This record gives sequence, structure tokens and C-alpha cells, in this order.
Amino acid sequence: MEKMKRMISVLCLFMLILIVSACGTSNDNSNEDQATETSSLEEVHSEKAGESSEVHVEMINTDGDKIGVATLKQETDGVNIAIDVAGLSKGTHGFHIHEKGVCELPDFESAGDHFNPTDMKHGFDNPEGPHAGDLPNLEVGEDGKVQESFVNEMVTLKKGEPNSLLREGGTSLVIHADPDDNVSQPSGDSGARIACGVIK
Repeated sequence: MEKMKRMISVLCLFMLILIVSACGTSNDNSNEDQATETSSLEEVHSEKAGESSEVHVEMINTDGDKIGVATLKQETDGVNIAIDVAGLSKGTHGFHIHEKGVCELPDFESAGDHFNPTDMKHGFDNPEGPHAGDLPNLEVGEDGKVQESFVNEMVTLKKGEPNSLLREGGTSLVIHADPDDNVSQPSGDSGARIACGVIK
């Protein structure tokens, strides 16, 4: 009789362990489902907000040849612009965001003026500047290549914002033949436009 009681006790304990284990598995699955649902909602919210987390810009020269790419990523404090191009002359070159998403050969004048939604003056050294489209100069090496990245805090990839690079008609990235002196109007005396890429 005593042996039977022990067997029943063991069996009850075993059943209890199985029940607790099943409940734990159910909770884990529920947590996973909830995490998946939250992630999906965040993605939908991001799309509704008109955000684009990353944009690739193909850069071309005045012959229409692709010379590299720029990658734009939305970050908390602005847009990170990473440029990776080749085939340029050694030295310092002005680099700007322009107001129109058009890169017509051979001079890229179709890109318009600098992107300037706040109606400021050109140049980081200008007390009334800079333009939102003003960027640091690029330093091209002996091999004609440049790989640089920096964050522009004055622009965004969020559609619908006044300073959005993804506005109607687009915007563009332009590399110039000469350095930007960061003060002369309207474009820092940076010379001819030698490369262009549409931001879209």
C-alpha cells in the first residue's frame, strides 16, 4: 500500500512538472509572437512616416561614365553621407548637395544651385551660412580615389520635411573641379561640376 502511495506521488509530481513546462513554452511562444508583432508595427510606422533608412546614389563624370557611389543613411542626428569614387584628379574638390535631381551632361548645370531650404548664405566660414547642401571638401589621393564619410545635420531622408533630400523633383550630389573656400558666394569658388549623382 505504501509503495502504491509513493508511485502515485511520483506520478503526480511528474505530471506537475509537465504542466509547468508546457506553460513556460507557451509563454515563450507568446513573447516571440509579441516581439514579431512589435517589429512589424515599427516597420509599418516607419513606412507611414515616410522614412527611408538608406539611399544609394550613382555618381557619373562628364562623359556619363559611372565613377563610384555615395551611400546616404538616416541617423538620429542627420544624414550620413559616405562617398566612394575614383577617376578624379588628385587634390581638393568641392562637394555639395544641389537643389534638383537632374544630372544632364556635360556640365551638370541642370542640378541647379545648392540645396538651401533655410535661405542661408554659402559657406561654413560665413556668419550667415551655411547652406544645408554645403559639405566638407573631398581630398583625392594620387590614385584618383576618395573614400570619405560625414554627417550632415541640416538634412533628412524623411519625406515631407522641408529639408528632405527626397523631395519632389529630387536633389543631387555634385563634385567640383576646385576646392570650396567656404565663404565665396554662391558656391565657394569651387569651379566646374565634374561629377554628379541623383538622390532619389
